[in-house]
Amino acid sequence: MARLPILVAPHPILKRKAQPVAEVDVRVVKLMDDMVETMYDANGIGLAAPQVGVLDRVIVVDVHEKDDPPNPIRLANPEIVWSSDEKAVCEEGCLSVPEQYADVTRPQRIRVRYLDEKNRQQEFEADGMLATCIQHEIDHLNGVLFVDYLSMLKRNILLKKVQKLQKATA
Repeated sequence: MARLPILVAPHPILKRKAQPVAEVDVRVVKLMDDMVETMYDANGIGLAAPQVGVLDRVIVVDVHEKDDPPNPIRLANPEIVWSSDEKAVCEEGCLSVPEQYADVTRPQRIRVRYLDEKNRQQEFEADGMLATCIQHEIDHLNGVLFVDYLSMLKRNILLKKVQKLQKATA
């Protein structure tokens, strides 16, 4: 496994739509494994392939509690096939928008269909933090960042903070 570089907004790849994978083969499994390692190394709970410069519809998530063992979920071609009318507001952050957080409203519960690391179609329901995380990562596959849900003023303020942070650490 390898740690991959994480792209930071406003990198243009982050605004592009990812393409479905034909199948979960050796290349996609390696990408998933590398993404899991990268996510853990960055102390994240989710990561989408475009965030590491790959325009494949692949995400990884792990919202395990601090004292529990890691429980990564690898999803290729994830799609939300149902979402609840009930909404939840959650403070979101993003590895591609470092050290910035904002409240985002999303469906409380979802049902997601995807291919797992063995190329088998799977489906499950998620709620709470897991549902939020999956929706956030699927947004990345569609070129959407959590800041896109904010007012233009708030979005611009957060993105300027990211640019200042990048210059300060460069």
